[in-house]
Amino acid sequence: VQLQASGGGLVQAGGSLRLSCEVSLRTTSTTVGWFRQAPGKEREFVAAIFRWNAGRTYYGDSVKGRFSISKDNAKNTVFLQMDSLKPEDTAIYYCAAGDRLILSTLNNERNYQYWGQGTQVTVSS
Repeated sequence: VQLQASGGGLVQAGGSLRLSCEVSLRTTSTTVGWFRQAPGKEREFVAAIFRWNAGRTYYGDSVKGRFSISKDNAKNTVFLQMDSLKPEDTAIYYCAAGDRLILSTLNNERNYQYWGQGTQVTVSS
């Protein structure tokens, strides 16, 4: 399974970006998540679509109400729409996928088997 993340860039505070994650192979139960890592900080859970066909979405507390995760079934692609961006959203954003996640482990990066290369998001003040 390969994941290709794209869409990062430089944006001013209050602006928007949309990240994409193309998944080469998935099943009906694949979960796809986004994590981010800022310099000097641990990787943080951002959002996930739990079990592809079910399509339930979950968010980290710091992005609720500002970010939205969605998917395109035909393109095997997951999107992360990021609105009202803040300087503290600056990080490398990674998409990840896993086939054996349960709900209680959704936000733990160790439960995702496959990872994309990361895309840089920089929000200027």
